[in-house]
Amino acid sequence: MISNGYMDLALEEARAAAARGEVPVGAVIVRDGTVVARAGNRTRELNDVTAHAEMLAIRQAAESLGSERLTDADLYVTLEPCTMCAAAISFARLRRLYYGTDDEKGGAVTSGVRFFHQPTCHHSPDVYPGMASSDAMRLLKDFFKDRR
Repeated sequence: MISNGYMDLALEEARAAAARGEVPVGAVIVRDGTVVARAGNRTRELNDVTAHAEMLAIRQAAESLGSERLTDADLYVTLEPCTMCAAAISFARLRRLYYGTDDEKGGAVTSGVRFFHQPTCHHSPDVYPGMASSDAMRLLKDFFKDRR
């Protein structure tokens, strides 16, 4: 499966999150060409502000692989990660981050605090923004439009 195929899986997770009434964000973690984790937002369902798609996928991958360090794994997520998720990505030592659309209000990678560029950041993944950006943005816009 090519990299866009992994983002397609993340978009599937985002659509499933929207169907549950969650903000439509999905994440997939891949290691050696194998999907080791996939998740969508579950903050409302779990009453847990940390249950972002990225956090859930990182937890799942760490459990599946038996290590908190995911040094040879890549994360595909539909929305630019927030500060909390960027910190988790750094601490997990993920190799690469591919994300869909920018989050000018809450993002922390190319927007906001630019977490990976801070001197206190111990590890910065290679970052590839804009993958399937229009699909990810459309999911978010439709979700919020339907709630107004």
